[in-house]
Amino acid sequence: MSAWKGVLGMKQLSITSLLDVIGELFSDEISLAVSNTSEYIYYRPSKRIDLKIKPGDPVKKGTIAHKALTSKQKVSEFIDKEIYGIPYHGMAVPFSNTDEIEGCVTAIYPALTNGKSVVTIKTLDGWKPIPFSDVIYIEAKDRKTHVISESISGTHKYSLQEFEYTLPKDSFIRCHRSFIVNVNHIKEIYPDSHSTFMLAMKNETRISVSQSYSSYFRKLLGF
Repeated sequence: MSAWKGVLGMKQLSITSLLDVIGELFSDEISLAVSNTSEYIYYRPSKRIDLKIKPGDPVKKGTIAHKALTSKQKVSEFIDKEIYGIPYHGMAVPFSNTDEIEGCVTAIYPALTNGKSVVTIKTLDGWKPIPFSDVIYIEAKDRKTHVISESISGTHKYSLQEFEYTLPKDSFIRCHRSFIVNVNHIKEIYPDSHSTFMLAMKNETRISVSQSYSSYFRKLLGF
């Protein structure tokens, strides 16, 4: 892309500022990464998915960025969790200068659900499948992931981060580093201190929306 020739000639601070502005054009669902031919030079995580990439990290074999750089063409596909620990979908587009590939821009977005409609939790008596619609919230506590439903509660082997990328995103929202809530089980939302909120769930549980998630939470629920 000839336009990138001018961009690459800018000072690093200007490039970063420009990419931050470009990142704002994407939704809160999508992370943005830019690499040269061997390592990442920019990364902007989203609220919904974060691969924990840092500038200077190598472009790993098997990622869509690596595939785009080696094939010298746009790549769009699903990548499983073997590389970054979480599955994701993405699109990577290489850019060039005088016909020589110089880097790649990658948009990273959450994997869609894998077709399951239940979460199977571990209880004192064994395991029990719970429909997604019955799950009220999921909490990370005491190094375990607790799934709270209308009728029963238990634990699950997934981390909160793994749940965040597999649950239906139209119903489940991360509102705190320790909580994912099912919006269909929210009874009321109360303002709290420091521009945050308190959720009153239908089972009478109170759950905080932390400041780092409050803007994202409001945007998704439209208030």
